[in-house]
Amino acid sequence: MGDGISDYTRFIIDLRRHMWMARVEEELRRLIWQIAVMGKYISAKIHESNRKLAGYKNLYGEEQLSLDRSADDILRNQLQYSGFVREYVSEEQDAVVQIGKGAEKYFITADPLDGSSLVDTNLSIGTIIGIHKKSVFTRGRDSIVAALYITYGPLITMVYSAGKGTHEFVLNREGEYVLSQEHIILEERGSIYSPGGLRKDCTENHLKYLEYLEAQGYKLRYSGGFVPDINQVLIKRGGVFTYPALKKSPRGKLRLLFELQPMAFIIEQAGGIATDGKEEILSLKVDNLDQRCPIYIGSRFEVEKAMEFLAANS
Repeated sequence: MGDGISDYTRFIIDLRRHMWMARVEEELRRLIWQIAVMGKYISAKIHESNRKLAGYKNLYGEEQLSLDRSADDILRNQLQYSGFVREYVSEEQDAVVQIGKGAEKYFITADPLDGSSLVDTNLSIGTIIGIHKKSVFTRGRDSIVAALYITYGPLITMVYSAGKGTHEFVLNREGEYVLSQEHIILEERGSIYSPGGLRKDCTENHLKYLEYLEAQGYKLRYSGGFVPDINQVLIKRGGVFTYPALKKSPRGKLRLLFELQPMAFIIEQAGGIATDGKEEILSLKVDNLDQRCPIYIGSRFEVEKAMEFLAANS
């Protein structure tokens, strides 16, 4: 534990008190709290869902569960009245949505329900949020001031960073987000790897990297959901998640703005790194909402080792 907080005291520190103690700016504190509360509403929708498709496809041609749309509606409608948000950008929308009056301080990016295809299997899914201080069409390092994700699993947990470390909270029976782990720090080297993409579609250098990890005894841990897989790397204190450039999809699968930027911010604040194999994720400029990017994210050793393999003979 950091900042002299005892093991006993940490269990009675809720999210609002923690952010106040960490001297997070007041409007940002209130906004993060509001988003965390919205996670309760989304969780309730998941439990009552009949898991049937909404009957149409979203912008990116994927089957969109009714849950995706419900989660997006909850976030957009609640943020509209927050008083702090000027623009809302969601993976479920085809354009930036202005929800404020034009003078509000923050810009929100959202993947309202990451991993919704896993709902019918009862695996964990999640919500990913990025909070920006300016238009999102720039480098993440120039705009993002906070990020969080909520995991809907056996427990509902929330991991957030406002640039002062990475912290985990658990939603207790009383409906409060209670501090579970403060100042999470990844080990220099982990022991698990989560590789997305089919091997037959991977490049030769990426395959050699996977073979290296296997030869080193890394344990395969992959659910098909970005939130639970990143959460596992973080809570287990190390390892790597990767969804690489593929032969038919050289830009990979995951979206820079909605998924990669927020997770890169959180992982960096935990002492890890996130790159596309060459450049840091937060150094990449966002040009369009559907921009995709390869990703290597996690402990420093594994990500830097991936960059070595990818640079070989290139």
